[in-house]
Amino acid sequence: MELPLELAELIEQGENHMVEFKKSSTDITKDVYDTICSFSNRDGGHIFLGIKDNGTVLGVQSDCVERMKKDFVTTVNNESKFYPPLYISLREYQWNEKTILYAHVPISSCVCRCRGRIYDRNHEADIDITNNESLVYQLYARKQNTYYVNRVFPVFSVNDLRHDLIDRVREMAKARADGHPWFGMNDEEVLRSAGLILTDTANGQEGITLAAILLFGTDNLILSVLAHHKTDAIFRVFNRDRYDDRDIISTNLLESYDRLIAFGKKHLNDLFTMEGIISISARDKILREVVSNLLMHRDFSNAYVAKLIIEKDRMITENSNRAHGHGNLNLATFEPFPKNPAISKIFREIGLADELGSGMRNTYKYTKLYSDMEPEFREGDIFRTIIPLKESATATVGVDYYLDAQVSTQVSTQVSTQVSTQVKLSVDKLSALLEFCSSPRSRKEMQDFCNIKTSEYFRKCIIRPMLAQNLIQQTIPDKPNSKNQKYIKV
Repeated sequence: MELPLELAELIEQGENHMVEFKKSSTDITKDVYDTICSFSNRDGGHIFLGIKDNGTVLGVQSDCVERMKKDFVTTVNNESKFYPPLYISLREYQWNEKTILYAHVPISSCVCRCRGRIYDRNHEADIDITNNESLVYQLYARKQNTYYVNRVFPVFSVNDLRHDLIDRVREMAKARADGHPWFGMNDEEVLRSAGLILTDTANGQEGITLAAILLFGTDNLILSVLAHHKTDAIFRVFNRDRYDDRDIISTNLLESYDRLIAFGKKHLNDLFTMEGIISISARDKILREVVSNLLMHRDFSNAYVAKLIIEKDRMITENSNRAHGHGNLNLATFEPFPKNPAISKIFREIGLADELGSGMRNTYKYTKLYSDMEPEFREGDIFRTIIPLKESATATVGVDYYLDAQVSTQVSTQVSTQVSTQVKLSVDKLSALLEFCSSPRSRKEMQDFCNIKTSEYFRKCIIRPMLAQNLIQQTIPDKPNSKNQKYIKV
């Protein structure tokens, strides 16, 4: 597998406090595990095997790769060598025509020991601090409340953030709770109240946190401190090999939320659902929960690209995760654990999320209403949420997308009733198009009105089913393929 661009960029930048090269061409040397321990105890990091300290790529001998991968997993899962055991592995990549091995080491929530020794990271060095009582105490103090997004950046101040976003949060908090204390605070006071300005216990310096930058930073500022920050939104229903639509999002979390919600609404029909006697948008409820979860609970130390993927029969979200177990989560036994409390607090205060643990329950509830099926939540190094969908959920107009091109206008009563029901599920979009066709319209005019790019798709999935249902008719019916053909509402 070719080396991903984001990892290649890390190599090009050279070694630093979170990137380490090891030549290890035939065996994994002892110092590799020392580095893993120090990364785990500090800020996490990236280890590349088969590369010299100066960045020269030596490569790992091909006949040694599988043995080294096995030895690595065996060692980091052996409590006598690593405590607590680490659930990480080596990945094999090709770069500059050579094989290299890569491991991402997440930051640990507790102090990690390697062969009974405690290592910490200082610049590009792994330091054995086992016998330094003061440094060990500081490390344990940090680990008592270790969240990657609480990293402090003294070099930046509140003035480096976007004040319009802080204003937005202030207004949204007030809208939810009249008299909210944030409304009477200045920007710095809001950030302090939300725990977004902290003091680094290691050096005593105060500054804004990574969470503050992710929430309120400019795009350039965010990428300067977290180069891999990205969320990929993909719609893949018709072009299964690639995608039909895509939005690559590398901006602050608030506007990321807006774009992801808009992307979901663009590609998912708002199917008619009832909660008791009240009509609700189950689609919007689901999107709110899965998008907020995707943004709030991500392990931002991991370069894995977060994703929102909409397919024909399911919607999937994926994000890197500091796992507290592996496998499918059970709603009855699930115990929520805060991943990024500072970010979650902002989302809750402005109404983008509810109390911890409610998101999973709400997603279950509204998925049942939306698709008559249950979602899946898969805990692991990559956290996945899978929302099953009805085919009608991804239909642009609520008609049967897969009606044969030769479908007769003489639809049976049973089928006619079924299709009619589906149309009602997307009544807004369909009604607008029919109103547009009160005057004769060409296929292109209708297609542009619907903002659909592919003409063949529009003919097959929109025009032909609408003709079959006698919703529209051709102005030149005896010449269906005429270049002057137009369509008018029946």
